[in-house]
Amino acid sequence: MSAAAVKDDQALRTALRGRTVEAVVIGGSAGSVDALINLLPALPDGLGLPVFCIVHLPPDRESRLAELFNERLLVPVREAADKEPIVPGTVYFAGSAYHLSVEQDRTFSLSLEPPVHWARPAIDVLMESAADAYGPGLVGILLTGANRDGADGMAHIRVRGGFTVVQDPAEAQVAVMPLAAIERSQPNLVLPLSRIFALLSMLENQES
Repeated sequence: MSAAAVKDDQALRTALRGRTVEAVVIGGSAGSVDALINLLPALPDGLGLPVFCIVHLPPDRESRLAELFNERLLVPVREAADKEPIVPGTVYFAGSAYHLSVEQDRTFSLSLEPPVHWARPAIDVLMESAADAYGPGLVGILLTGANRDGADGMAHIRVRGGFTVVQDPAEAQVAVMPLAAIERSQPNLVLPLSRIFALLSMLENQES
């Protein structure tokens, strides 16, 4: 299916048919907290897969995102910790100042490697490592943002057989990030937030 905006639920189910989703990674920058406030309530109680969220943060500011979203969602929300085993049914946020990676044994690791696209944590680092860990079982979603971070990560998800979704640049608060991802590697779908919400609500029902 082309990366045109999908307008109905049946088209989304067709795009996902035959795909067993094991994890979701969502990245964004400027405007993405508001986008996540609209998206993450789509996650159902009893969710059977982990969701990794990463938002660009100033290095000198402590992240309060896990606390913010824990009050809004039906599923557990926490900030990812070094060496922590990944638990299905949990939403994990990257903290500030450290890169977050997913290891092959499905644990997290934190590092102080140099910033990528002036960001640490960087979306590319998390997406690329998650793609290596989950392969075709990973869904990557890239939201509004002001630089090219995430474009390489989304391309790597495609290379590893995963499924990629980019927020429609026409509705993004800042279109630079979605446009960079579309230019770098054509995503499976380009969707407005309302359709990404619908997609998140049906991810666990695509095995057949």
